[in-house]
Amino acid sequence: MSRTGFLDSFAAAVSPRWAYERTMWRQAYEEARSYDAASSGRINAGWRVVNESAELTDRYSRDVVRARARDLERNSDIAQAVVHAYKRNVVGRGYTLRAMTGDDSLDNQIERAWKRWCKARNCDVTGEQSFNSILRMMVERKKYDGGILIHFCYTPGGLVPFKLQCLEVDELDITQSSPRHRGNRVVGGIEYNQYRRPVGYWFRQYDLDGYQVMDPMFIEAKNIFFYKNKHRPSQLREMSDLTPTITRVRDTNEFITAVSIKERIAALVGLVIKKTLPTGGTGRSASSRGPDGQVDYSAKKMTPGMILELGAGDDVEVVDPKSAATDATAFLKTQQGLIGSGQGLSYEAVSRDMNGATYSSARQNAQEDENTYTEEIELLTAFMSEAYEHFVISGCLTGLFAVPDFWERREEYLSHTWIKTPKKWIDPVKEANADKIALQSGQKTFQDLCAERGKDWKEAVSEIAEVLKYGHEVGVDMGGVIFGVGAAAAKQGSPGAGKEPGNPEHGGSSGQGGGKPGDTGKPSADN
Repeated sequence: MSRTGFLDSFAAAVSPRWAYERTMWRQAYEEARSYDAASSGRINAGWRVVNESAELTDRYSRDVVRARARDLERNSDIAQAVVHAYKRNVVGRGYTLRAMTGDDSLDNQIERAWKRWCKARNCDVTGEQSFNSILRMMVERKKYDGGILIHFCYTPGGLVPFKLQCLEVDELDITQSSPRHRGNRVVGGIEYNQYRRPVGYWFRQYDLDGYQVMDPMFIEAKNIFFYKNKHRPSQLREMSDLTPTITRVRDTNEFITAVSIKERIAALVGLVIKKTLPTGGTGRSASSRGPDGQVDYSAKKMTPGMILELGAGDDVEVVDPKSAATDATAFLKTQQGLIGSGQGLSYEAVSRDMNGATYSSARQNAQEDENTYTEEIELLTAFMSEAYEHFVISGCLTGLFAVPDFWERREEYLSHTWIKTPKKWIDPVKEANADKIALQSGQKTFQDLCAERGKDWKEAVSEIAEVLKYGHEVGVDMGGVIFGVGAAAAKQGSPGAGKEPGNPEHGGSSGQGGGKPGDTGKPSADN
C-alpha cells in the first residue's frame, strides 16, 4: 500500500470527517493542476480515448470509413459538391508542360510529344482515360478512398513504351505476410524496410470475372506512385480525406430526407367531415347514402373549383400541415459551412451560393480556398513530374528524342515546370488594373503574369510580335489597339497618342516600323 493510501486509511479510522476533508481537498488540488480537456468530470464522462500509433488507429476503421465514403459518393449531393470543388480547382482544364532543357528546338519537340502522349491511347494501359482524366480520378479517389496507386508500366505500343495503370487501394493484399526481401516487414500489403520506407507493393490478382484466383503480384516501389496524404510519422496506409465530415454529411442528408417528406405531406391539403346527425337528411343530400342511410362521402375527392354538398348538420375541417422550410434553410446553410470548413473550403466554394457575397469577401474566400488547393496541387504536380521523367527517359531510349549526352546531363534535360490553366476573373476590370499596377511597379514580372494566365511568356511575346508584324503589313495599327498608343489611340484621345511602336523618337517601343519625325500618328495615304 502506498503512503497516501495508508494515511487515508489511518485518517478514516481515527476521524472520518478528517479523512473526508482530506479527500475533497486532494481532488480539488488535482483538478487545479490539470487540463479541463483531460478531466473525467460530468461533461467528459463518456469521452474514452487512448494513444496508439497511426496504423493501429486506422487499421480497424479504414475499410468501414472507405465504404461509407463511397456510399456518400453514390448518394450524397453534398459530398459530391466538396469533391467537385477540388476537381475543378486542383485539376480544372489541366496543366501545360514547359520543358526547360536549354534548347528551344528540343523543348518544342518534347512539349509536342508530351501533348500527344497525354491522349488516352498513349498514356493509359486500358486506352480509356486521357492524362487529365486520370488526374481528376486521382483527386476524387483520394477524397473518398484516401488514396490511389499508379503503376508505371513499360509496355509496347503507343508513342513510347510507357503507360500508366491505375490501381485501387482495395487491391493491396492485406493477407500477405511474407516479405520478398529478408529483414523487411509486410503491413497492409506494403513491404517496408527497417526505416519504414516502402520497398514494394503486394497486389491481389483477379480473373476477368473479379474472382481472386492467382498468387499476389509484387511490384517494386520505384514503379509505384502512392497518391495519398500522410498526417503522422507512424502512418503507413491511406485514410479517407472525408473522414472528419462523414458523419455530418450523413446527418445532413437524413435531415434533408426528413424535411422533404414533411414538405410533401405539407403540400397535401385534406378535408375532414364532422358529422353531427346520426342519420342522413332529406332532399338532394340524400342522393348519396350508405347502407345505414347516412350521407356517404367516401367517393368524394377534392378538385379545383369543386362544390361539395354536405348532409344536414355536417361540417368540414381543413387539414393543412405547417411547413418548416424556413428553419431548414438556416440549418442547411450552417451544416454546409461546417462541412466545407472541415475540408478547408469556404461555404461559397461548396454550396455555390453567392447571395450576400461582395467582391471583397468573394476574393478573400477565393484566396483562402486557393491555399487549400495548393497543398493538393503540390502532391499532384509531384506525380506529374515523376511521370514526365519516365516519359522523357523512355523517349530517349527509343530514339524519339535525339539527345546523345542525355545521361551526362540528365538533370538539365529533365528540367521543366507546369503552367496551370487559369481561372476566370471575378471582376475583370479590377483584376486587370491590379496586374497593370503590379507590373509597372515591379511587384510582378511579365513572366509571372503570363504564368498566372496559364501561358508561356515566350509564346505570349511571339504572338504579340506576330500580331504587330501582320498589322503593319496590312496597314492596321495594332500597337494602338493592344498598347493604347499610336494612331488608334490618337483617335480616342489616349495619353499615349502619337507614340507609335517602333518609333523611338516618338517614345514608341521597338518591334514595329514607325513613322518619321513630325508624323501626326495618322495613317499615310500610301497605306
